[in-house]
Amino acid sequence: MGAKPDSESLSERIGLDKIGPIARRYFVSNGFDGALTGVGVTVGAYLSGVPDGFTVIKIGLGGAVGLTTSGVWSVWEIERAEMRAEIHDIEDAMLTDLSETKIERDKTSTQVVNALMSGLGPLFGLVLPLTPFLFEGALLSLFEATVLSVAVAVGVLFAFGAYMASISRQRWYVAGIRMGLAGLVVAIISIFLPG
Repeated sequence: MGAKPDSESLSERIGLDKIGPIARRYFVSNGFDGALTGVGVTVGAYLSGVPDGFTVIKIGLGGAVGLTTSGVWSVWEIERAEMRAEIHDIEDAMLTDLSETKIERDKTSTQVVNALMSGLGPLFGLVLPLTPFLFEGALLSLFEATVLSVAVAVGVLFAFGAYMASISRQRWYVAGIRMGLAGLVVAIISIFLPG
């Protein structure tokens, strides 16, 4: 097996070139959901009197499993239906069967990438804000871990906004602030919920 040509970029070597705009949208949209869910879970857990950070992590991981499964499963089914419809249209136009062809393999590959990115978004968006609770009791109080968790979630949201702005040639800091603001809004609403 020969070495890959030097002209091949790093993103091509690790497969990032296969991540198209739809996969990016799924990742950011579902990551946004994950981060906001993380804010709601952590603030709600603290206000409900959860006794320790480990319990908050368990609750958050339950949410992460649900959102990740939803992201992968729903997008897999959506992309599968869209792929089959596109292949049928091409087959009808070409009057040929495209089973086991490069066209079908490429569309299946896109389906896999989109489903994985859809699941990774909420996993990243929800699990990262849970990390301060690993230090609850040793370095942080439960209140401090909750505040830091909200700050991490806002940072994740800011990063999503800045990234999307960078690919659309907008001001990254404005888009980042707009996205990060959503985390603060969810935290404030959670504080005033009855219970």
